[in-house]
Amino acid sequence: MTKKLLAAAKTAQRRAYAPYSKFSVGAALLTKSGAIYTGCNVENASYGLTICAERVAITKAVSEGHRKFQAIAIVCPGTQPTPCGACRQFLAEFGDLIVIYADSRNLRLNQTYRLAELLPHAFEL
Repeated sequence: MTKKLLAAAKTAQRRAYAPYSKFSVGAALLTKSGAIYTGCNVENASYGLTICAERVAITKAVSEGHRKFQAIAIVCPGTQPTPCGACRQFLAEFGDLIVIYADSRNLRLNQTYRLAELLPHAFEL
């Protein structure tokens, strides 16, 4: 399943809108039911309004009625694309899923974490 998620994230990355940073990111979210939702980063001239690939994928899934997730794969060129702090908190709203990330140039797996490892003290109400 990891290869399928990474391939879906790579396809999503090609759709990224990143004219300012030139840093395209793709994400693929696996629901508990086995559906995959993808997302890419969408930048804005007012940089704070940029939406990360992870949040695009999860909002697409939630808008289609999904609330339980197994894993998310994230790809970008060269770096370790762990989710930013805002995305970590956003993902934590839906449980401790697996976070997979890879270099999009070759889809070589870089690392796999549980979300709780990346955000050990998530905000909760």
